[in-house]
Amino acid sequence: FKYRKGQNGLIPEWLQGTLIRNGPGLFSLGETRYNHWFDGMALLHSFTIKKGEVTYRSKYLQGDTYNSNMQANRIVVSEMGTMAYPDPCKNIFSKVITFLSHTIPDFTDNCANNIIKYGNDYHATSETNYIRKIDPMTLETQDKVDYLKYLPVNIVASHTHYDKEGNSYSMGTCIAEKGKTKYTLFKVPGGSGSDGSPPLKSAEVVCTVPCRSLLTPSYYHSFGMTDNYFVFIEQPLKLDVLKMATAYLRRVSWASCMKFHPEDSTLIHLIDRKTKKEVGIKFYTGAMAVYHQVNAFEDDGHVVFDVICYDDNSLYEMFYLDKLKEQMGANTMYCKPKCKRFVLPLSDMGETGEDLVKLKYTTASAVKEKEGKVLCQGEVLCDGVELPRINYNFNGKKYRFSYMCCVDISPVATKIVKFDAETKQKIEWSGGDGFASEPVFIPRPDAVDEDDGVVLTCIINAKPAQGGFLLVLDGKSFKEVARACIDVDFHMDMHGYFIPDKGYTLLVQCNCALLLPSSHLLLS
Repeated sequence: FKYRKGQNGLIPEWLQGTLIRNGPGLFSLGETRYNHWFDGMALLHSFTIKKGEVTYRSKYLQGDTYNSNMQANRIVVSEMGTMAYPDPCKNIFSKVITFLSHTIPDFTDNCANNIIKYGNDYHATSETNYIRKIDPMTLETQDKVDYLKYLPVNIVASHTHYDKEGNSYSMGTCIAEKGKTKYTLFKVPGGSGSDGSPPLKSAEVVCTVPCRSLLTPSYYHSFGMTDNYFVFIEQPLKLDVLKMATAYLRRVSWASCMKFHPEDSTLIHLIDRKTKKEVGIKFYTGAMAVYHQVNAFEDDGHVVFDVICYDDNSLYEMFYLDKLKEQMGANTMYCKPKCKRFVLPLSDMGETGEDLVKLKYTTASAVKEKEGKVLCQGEVLCDGVELPRINYNFNGKKYRFSYMCCVDISPVATKIVKFDAETKQKIEWSGGDGFASEPVFIPRPDAVDEDDGVVLTCIINAKPAQGGFLLVLDGKSFKEVARACIDVDFHMDMHGYFIPDKGYTLLVQCNCALLLPSSHLLLS
């Protein structure tokens, strides 16, 4: 489908590239259906912008999971929230094989979560040890890549960081290897894989962080990075490895083995990128659940990092498909997220009980305790927001503006906001009856001001027959510049990646779309 310039405003001529998005798009096969929205079969879609015109494409990710399910016309590969059981018509031998394969699971390659770049290759990814290489222009599914062939990581976070040299930084969990469970930060050099070999072949372990418990590692979705440090939040949202190993036998999902522990603290690990070791100060805060980190930066002997926090893990529970219909149109209890700013002082010189934060522009505190511990309390910058986006040229640096979905009343986002961390002011754009995916900021080439550029977001029409559109907003004024209306039913997606055209140097990554669209859009 092609949008031509002038139909609904003018797309800036400088905006040249392809926005690829990824998320669940198929929720039933034959007489079987998925239990959780995140489990659906991956659907890729893209918007290619060139000379003021937009071309739209979509295609299912055709990995081993997709092909096996389609061939059987039923769900035969388990996902995090949905266990697949043997066909009752199959013989006992097939059932035994299925049982064994789930007792020692070979995870799904239904990579319906994000698009990441390693070297020169683009991959669809989830949070298992498998990713799928894709052709970013045609959306064709290509090689299946197993992290475990190159790195000791069983689970890998959805979000990846990139530096100006094109290097990628990711984080994964190694479970119970040689009696130890640890978190591993690794780097994939930019440009690797040009000889045809997988980019992960050149991966380097940057550092490891020991898990505080052998068989209950923390779940995490992202991490922070500055010029000199990594920030990793080891939260009390934990995966029980033993329960996951017996989940199939007990006829429960792997997701049921993930539990939030409000009695536990949240550990904040600060890792020096030069020494590749943790700093000696032990930072911690109260129990919280974090999916997205807005940004992190260094300022006058402190590391400042902003995150979206929840008081518990009820957000994941809300996405079970049976619950979605109940919640639509009802005043359900909603754990509203808060955008919090934490500050980590790089020196613990001071008296016990002293607040070590010396920055004047924040009320965040870091109080020194005994035995080298520092209790951190965050400043609430704003609340009711999710899916934070920034000008990625300011990633790891002091910044001012972020672009987020407004989820003040419920996770259904009909508004997106521009937030000013300095003045605490918001500017809103409302989609009316439409649902908005996360806003993606694209800076203007050679821009000086942080907010000089455009914001892209997909708007899903509440009336699917009318189709959706790609919305283009001005980054400064937050007013509508143009919309590319597409005569097709969009699906709400999860993550994505903007690929600039050659000759236009730009480093932009999209974040996760943890949103709750209407049930008919989810299930269509």
